Amino acid sequence: MPPYALTPARPNTKHLRITITSTGEVKVSKPRHITITQMEAFILSKSDWIHSTLEKIKSAQSKNPSQPSKIKLTRKDYLRLKPLALELATKKLALYNQHYNLPYKNITIKNTKTRWGSASRRGNLNFNYKIALIPEHLADYIIVHELCHLGQFNHSSKFWNLVAETITDYKARVRELKHLHI
Repeated sequence: MPPYALTPARPNTKHLRITITSTGEVKVSKPRHITITQMEAFILSKSDWIHSTLEKIKSAQSKNPSQPSKIKLTRKDYLRLKPLALELATKKLALYNQHYNLPYKNITIKNTKTRWGSASRRGNLNFNYKIALIPEHLADYIIVHELCHLGQFNHSSKFWNLVAETITDYKARVRELKHLHI
């Protein structure tokens, strides 16, 4: 059986669903009435499809490794993910701001095409709703990066030293983020 991650299903979900991300992660969501045994039997029945899809992804990535796959999301996805992104940003800002103690006013979640986040001199923090989709350690970096702009509105060494106070491996995270398309 291929490795998979069990993802929370919406309350009104009626069917098992297998999703394969552009990075090759297999995700399964199941309704409450389906047992783990039934779910695993379903995954086994779809294993040929899973393996062929994973091969297609691997093949596409090997042909053009500098261009990672881009996930197409709909307005419906945006509306579903926006509150999750806001909750994530709010919790992480509260956590990291215990260290930084930088005043901010509003947190806004947007559907931006080219930025993961931004900070204004007025103390407003904006984040792309896709922070809810990326690995948590990368979302942490984005949130800390924007929070630190409230202390240093530039990318000087003072700014990066501020980021490094809580995200010591920020350089590795920046490299990782460059491989993700917004």
